[in-house]
Amino acid sequence: MAQPDNQSKRFFESLSGAGKSIAVLTSGGDAQGMNAAVRAVVRMGIYVGAKVYFIREGYQGMVDGGEDNIKEASWESVSSMLQMGGTVIGSARCKEFRSHEGRLKAAHNLVQRGITNLCVIGGDGSLTGANLFREEWSGLLEELVQQGLIDEDAVQKYSALHIVGMVGSIDNDFCGTDMTIGTDSALHRIIEVVDAIMTTAQSHQRTFVLEVMGRHCGYLALVSALACGADWVLIPEMPPEDGWEEKMCQKLSATRSRGSRLNIIIVAEGAIDRHGKAITGSVVKDLVVRCLGFDTRVTILGHVQRGGTPSAFDRILASRMGVEAVIALLETTANTPACVVSLCGNQAVRLPLMECVQMTQEVQKAMDEKKFEEAVKLRGRSFENNLKTYKLLAHRKLESELPHSNFNIAVLNVGAPAAGMNAAVRSAVRVGISEGHKMFAVNDGFEGFYKGQIKEIKWADVGGWTGQGGSLLGTKRTLPAKYVEKIAEQMRAHNINALLVIGGFEAYLGLMELLEARGKYDEFCVPMVMVPATVSNNVPGSDLSIGADTALNAITDTCDRIKQSASGTKRRVFIIETMGGYCGYLASVGGLAAGADAAYIYEEPFDIRDLQSNVEHLTEKMKGAIQRGLVLRNENSNENYTTDFIYQLYSEEGRGVFDCRKNVLGHMQQGGAPSPFDRNFGTKISAKAMLWLTKKMNETFRQDEGRVFANTEDTCCLLGMRRRALVFQPVVQLKDETDFVHRIPKEQWWLKLRPLMKILAKYKTSYDVSDSGQLEHVVRNIRPKESDTSGAM
Repeated sequence: MAQPDNQSKRFFESLSGAGKSIAVLTSGGDAQGMNAAVRAVVRMGIYVGAKVYFIREGYQGMVDGGEDNIKEASWESVSSMLQMGGTVIGSARCKEFRSHEGRLKAAHNLVQRGITNLCVIGGDGSLTGANLFREEWSGLLEELVQQGLIDEDAVQKYSALHIVGMVGSIDNDFCGTDMTIGTDSALHRIIEVVDAIMTTAQSHQRTFVLEVMGRHCGYLALVSALACGADWVLIPEMPPEDGWEEKMCQKLSATRSRGSRLNIIIVAEGAIDRHGKAITGSVVKDLVVRCLGFDTRVTILGHVQRGGTPSAFDRILASRMGVEAVIALLETTANTPACVVSLCGNQAVRLPLMECVQMTQEVQKAMDEKKFEEAVKLRGRSFENNLKTYKLLAHRKLESELPHSNFNIAVLNVGAPAAGMNAAVRSAVRVGISEGHKMFAVNDGFEGFYKGQIKEIKWADVGGWTGQGGSLLGTKRTLPAKYVEKIAEQMRAHNINALLVIGGFEAYLGLMELLEARGKYDEFCVPMVMVPATVSNNVPGSDLSIGADTALNAITDTCDRIKQSASGTKRRVFIIETMGGYCGYLASVGGLAAGADAAYIYEEPFDIRDLQSNVEHLTEKMKGAIQRGLVLRNENSNENYTTDFIYQLYSEEGRGVFDCRKNVLGHMQQGGAPSPFDRNFGTKISAKAMLWLTKKMNETFRQDEGRVFANTEDTCCLLGMRRRALVFQPVVQLKDETDFVHRIPKEQWWLKLRPLMKILAKYKTSYDVSDSGQLEHVVRNIRPKESDTSGAM
């Protein structure tokens, strides 16, 4: 595979940490993934030659000092941390640090150990405190000199304090980043509970009111409502209009009258009405019982949302941010403002800390002043899009309110099943109906299409689909080329004016074949769009696919269990085979999330020398304090170096040091309920695709002929996530980006994450930081723009 010219890259090897001391602390409320961030900071810091210290119990430990509170970290001290929830180094609220005297003590404790680089993982309060500390630093050192606690040399030597922040907060209430560490895991906890509650609610025909965390931010409530298809959601940023009680009861009653046996209402703990009066779970329950007489229960999730193991997304996010934070500290100068490492789309970026804090405070100010529309905008485009999509899908318009388009749209799944496909279909059907179209469902992909397995699908038909795994429409790998004539007949018979194809590489190939058939059959001269859905994440034109996150979580959970099975036994290495065809995404990113020592993939060729080197590396580690090793192999990484071969090689070469076990994960990676990420990615990307189809049908409608006629390249597109935005790309233009033999894109963004996995596993490698280093600025969400930079959530 062609690699970019090394001269155009910037490698961090030039950034030496020798002679520097970095301290890492977690502050404020805990969040799943904090340990992954701590681990990444420690290992990256040690890797570049810096001394790294834990500061235990947050700012309290910094103020109290002492060997127990500020302790040098070793490589082994962060082993087995990745899968643990909470924060192993402790977190505490510290009143003393808010006082000048407290910060003076903290400065003295840091100077004693030569620490001038701080990595703070916490919320906006913790990060604001860190910035104040930085601004006061030189003054604090002067005071310490006057008190005779340090000398002038120390003032010169430790003249500047450098700070980089990472946001650890389950509420996702920090402006400037699409996702904070812990949010995705909290959504996992909520959705697990909602899925469980739905089964009991259905049995007894009950209404359930779920109260979730979010005192000042409704993100968790909004996104979990979107992910489970809740009937009603109440959030602090957008209180309901006066008279909401009656509207909500009408909605619940209408849902029941259409045959549903349950209702789900999600309330953020900080939900209020337009007059600032609190709306709690019990208020909502009393209202439903009084007005409708429904059997209603309240469940307050509370601290369950903070607990449990971090999701794959949070581990990867925290690991990337931790490494980026160390690089930022090494590059910082005395004039560099304190920055926060953020996520934008699927990119790690650096933003000025105080700009983000200011924007976060502006949201609260807008809410206090009852400027709710402004508050939603200040939360960012991702939050605003979530709210719009929820309203579009949850609230059915009356027949009289619907526009009458006379357009028919067919939706089908193609290729292997992927978790999240059903959420995408539900979203497409409901957005289509809201736009006034007739929606048709095609069963069993292109095979069902040519056989005429097509029927109209209504709003209520897709109720409860978001949480279902697999493909309820049915999906096949059959390509359309041989059957275009029969498919054209079906398009004509049902007067199909547009096509939405949800699937993997077969869907991509199928769309190209239909595009080619336009020359022969006018029936295919309609707008067509594809939404990528495959666990392999191998579709050109998109960095992410529906289903890949669920598969990553399945791999990560299984690896955690497998590693745990060896605890208390002798040293053991596990060889695990993942799916993905020739695409190494699952093996590489799953390896990063599970803390693998190596991941073998097709895109990065390896030979017997590499295998030998990996075995020796692992043997060396196993002779120390490390008890368990993990090696992942993509199923098609090499035809000769099979999983069995690697297992036998490791078993033989590690004899006397460790023993080996192997596991082939197989189709469990395709099954299970979709993750919150996949539910929302499927929902939002599909809604966007439907709005695009509506626009294209209106643009290409020929009044004189009374039909849609679209035969340009830009009417047959793939909608994909590209770096920071969702982009429509003509499939013709993606041909040059595709390796058709191996069914993968020629360039894959996640290959840049592989060195990160190797560094965290103690390998010497070069890490391309050409995307890092630029301090950006917070962009205010004031321009009306379609793209959603969060990609999924």
